[in-house]
Amino acid sequence: MATEHDEYMGSLKAQLAKLFEVSLKVTVPNELDVEPLVAACNGKFGDYQCNNAMGLWSKIKGKGAPFRGPPAVGEAIKNNLPTSEMIESCYVAGPGFVNVVLSKNWMAKSIQKMLIEGIDTWAPLPPVKTAVVDFSSPNIAKEMHVGHLRSTIIGDTLARMLEFSKVKVLRRNHVGDWGTQFGMLIEFLFEKFPNFEDATETAIGDLQAFYKASKQRFDADPAFKERAQQAVVRLQGGEDKYRRAWAQICQISRTEFHKVYQRLGVHLKEKGESFYNPYIPRVIEALNKQGLVEESQGARVIFIEGINIPLIVVKSDGGFNYASTDLAALWYRLNEEKAEWIIYVTDVGQQQHFDMFFKAAKRAGWLPQGDSSYPKASHVGFGLVLGEDGKRFRTRNTEVVRLVDLLDEAKVRSKAALIERGKGEEWTEEEIESTAEAVGYGAVKYADLKNNRLTNYTFNFDQMLNDKGNTAVYLLYAHARICSIIRRSGKDIEELKNKGTLVLGHKDERDLGLHLLQFAEVVEEACTNLLPNVLCDYLYNLSEIFSKFYSNPECKVIGSDMETSRLLLCEATAVVMRKCFDLLGITPIYKI
Repeated sequence: MATEHDEYMGSLKAQLAKLFEVSLKVTVPNELDVEPLVAACNGKFGDYQCNNAMGLWSKIKGKGAPFRGPPAVGEAIKNNLPTSEMIESCYVAGPGFVNVVLSKNWMAKSIQKMLIEGIDTWAPLPPVKTAVVDFSSPNIAKEMHVGHLRSTIIGDTLARMLEFSKVKVLRRNHVGDWGTQFGMLIEFLFEKFPNFEDATETAIGDLQAFYKASKQRFDADPAFKERAQQAVVRLQGGEDKYRRAWAQICQISRTEFHKVYQRLGVHLKEKGESFYNPYIPRVIEALNKQGLVEESQGARVIFIEGINIPLIVVKSDGGFNYASTDLAALWYRLNEEKAEWIIYVTDVGQQQHFDMFFKAAKRAGWLPQGDSSYPKASHVGFGLVLGEDGKRFRTRNTEVVRLVDLLDEAKVRSKAALIERGKGEEWTEEEIESTAEAVGYGAVKYADLKNNRLTNYTFNFDQMLNDKGNTAVYLLYAHARICSIIRRSGKDIEELKNKGTLVLGHKDERDLGLHLLQFAEVVEEACTNLLPNVLCDYLYNLSEIFSKFYSNPECKVIGSDMETSRLLLCEATAVVMRKCFDLLGITPIYKI
């Protein structure tokens, strides 16, 4: 039997898979590329399970293999496992399942090692170096609405998880800053402000109202409409006055967007539709040379197998559209930015557009045919935000809610709850403000992220700001309580990390330890499937498992003879919770 001293790196599942890979090569040397099937299982049967025996048996029976049925294959897999300090015991159950019980000592040592070396040593390592996350992407001169809120929050979390996993992430804000609507906006700006460069945000006022007024003028006045259409041509031709007016409108919008990003703590780099515009003709021409672009009813299109409507890449009037821009952007991201994974976060209603556009890219040979190899493009769709009435979330006068107002209200309500709990007397104004922001904005983010993104969810302040149940408020308070346990002990936790020893003697301690060690594989699963709710479930369960440990009289922390070990377990829980908050874009609080 080989001996393998495995340092803790990344996920438990991956480490066990490595051990089983060695065993499988010895057990069935003639079967190539057998992927170890390792999964966590419920505590009754052990901690993990290798499920290869049945599948292997169906492959090898009748080939003169020295086994009689799946249980015998399972026994051989178990017996050929290299010895590892990670595994305490193994046994075979049912039709060849190899159940693994992890060593408590190894688990404790691994957690303590993380406390000394930092949580980054538990980061998963995906097979990509560079990824683009295209998210938020509002339209210039239009208000950001709750749909943009979902895209911004989900996109930011996916970017954070990939960044934690050592991937270089290009966060891209693909704003709608180009197109025919700019003609009417520019003409309206010239009319209202002859010296248009003096038109500040204050002077224009509400950009949304400005957009509506210009649209009414466009629809009602043929002469204005004519001028607006000419303005588009002059803007696209690069005429200086028109470019300057366009830049002015974009800048006013950007200032509005920034207010939302600032509150949410989200950073992205704008590369809007206008950025890719110069690349469109050469990209269409290259696709044309490959014989992919065909004429259809005056437009130029790419036909997609299995879909009865073609992807229009040049409109019948010669203009470009979303598909033209998206193809140019994808070409740029693959060839100039060298991205291996391009992730688009938009509402689920755009699914067909992305499906067609990805298939066109595969036809062109830009992306491989399967979805398991890189480079690849993924559409991350999400459902609607609903109001209490079960309809799309709006304010009373059917206008879409302004995001800034929504976020400010979350903070105001959160602050009121703190004052009600008597913190006004105990805390400084700064402490109250920062806690109200952390809790208010965190509550809005978590209420979105905890749902499977494909489902619709109901926006309800009372629910999201509740301090009980699966909410950010409950979790932030749970973290603050753990911090206060460590403070109350009066011990220097940094000193304990290096001099103390963590032990997982009690069942509740071991359960908590195992859940902590599963952090890396949860992040990996959330990243691979682009599902932030997987991380939210993990975080909520962590909090519940900690409560069970802490409320058990047999696991008393302060003043017990196991105080040092249990304080280290408290600290490890706080560290993992903080990293979960960080990945979800939520600011932790340390006292309540």
